[in-house]
Amino acid sequence: MTGCIVGWAHLPFGKREDDDLESMIVKVAADAVADAGVAPADVDEIIVGNFNGGFVEQEFPSSLVLQASDDFRFKRAMRVENACATGSAAIHQGLKSIAAKQARVVLAIGVEKMTALPGELIGGVLLRGAYLKEEKELGSFAGVFARIAQVYFQKYGDGSDALAAIAAKNHKNGVANPYAQIRKDLGYDFCREVSDKNPMVAPPLRRTDCSLVSDGAAAVVLTDVETALTLGKAAVFRAAEHVSDFLPMSRRDMTHLEGCEVAWKKAYDNAKVTIDDLDLVETHDCFTIAELMQYEAMGLTERGEGARAVSEGWTEKDGKLPVNPSGGLKSKGHPIGATGISMHIMAAMQVTGNADDMQVKDANLAGVFNMGGAGVANYCSIVEALR
Repeated sequence: MTGCIVGWAHLPFGKREDDDLESMIVKVAADAVADAGVAPADVDEIIVGNFNGGFVEQEFPSSLVLQASDDFRFKRAMRVENACATGSAAIHQGLKSIAAKQARVVLAIGVEKMTALPGELIGGVLLRGAYLKEEKELGSFAGVFARIAQVYFQKYGDGSDALAAIAAKNHKNGVANPYAQIRKDLGYDFCREVSDKNPMVAPPLRRTDCSLVSDGAAAVVLTDVETALTLGKAAVFRAAEHVSDFLPMSRRDMTHLEGCEVAWKKAYDNAKVTIDDLDLVETHDCFTIAELMQYEAMGLTERGEGARAVSEGWTEKDGKLPVNPSGGLKSKGHPIGATGISMHIMAAMQVTGNADDMQVKDANLAGVFNMGGAGVANYCSIVEALR
């Protein structure tokens, strides 16, 4: 790939009562451009990733970016959406414009305002990312992934201990992340036991197995390598792959995230690397069962053996392949449109040595996997420092 991340901005995720969609967009747009060391007038294209689906009344958010600077006026601006992978869709679209030489500088923004909607309605909005003809009866995305966990456990054995270990790992890592919604080390015992504070949401998934409802925004500035070499920092894409799978779970083996596996294989091939070359991965732990199965899809373990990666400490921050040193969606929160942008920022911070207390020692090559739906939209990126 010819594109680079040269600047970023990231709001802390959580319940942002004083912010609406517009204010979050304006904040990260202005801050990302300033961080990159470019001017708003230098931006050729603006891409806003926003799922919405009924979270807020305001649709058509792409031109809200123009509120950040009059110099954005008359730039190309559009919105993209691909469920929980919406943020990565925005980035990949920007990379395509740069590769096609239709843009030199692209501003990609991800944003979601989820908490403006009453809590009892949020699950219904999210479920629109499932195949409603067959899966509406599951009631929520927690129900969707609970069904996946049930089938996986039936085939490979009860993995509840591993799910709790993943949750505990990610919450421990999230303590160091200033953008995380929950910055508290909950511990394995709390994550493992069902309690009043950690109830069963959809068996076998407990509350600590489920990502958070969040507001938030994040933005990156993308540019070509030639321009990036003139700026202060840059993470260059070695690969950026996107594959889609069938929407109905009934058409797939849901004990195997095949789209995730294909996306990783394409990324490894294009980057000319293997999993052994990666120093860390930011992956899509919307639910802990998803992270467990992604270990297998990325090639860290054989199928059905994902529990081994966490039980033997491989995915810890000081393990052989740290996974989600940012705390992942479990700790950061999951504002749908912003998540993919956030994951790429976390990876870029690591490889450029700007991750502060989250920093993985000697991190040079990072993988990112962002997933829309239950393994439907699969985006995989591999990035390293440009210099």
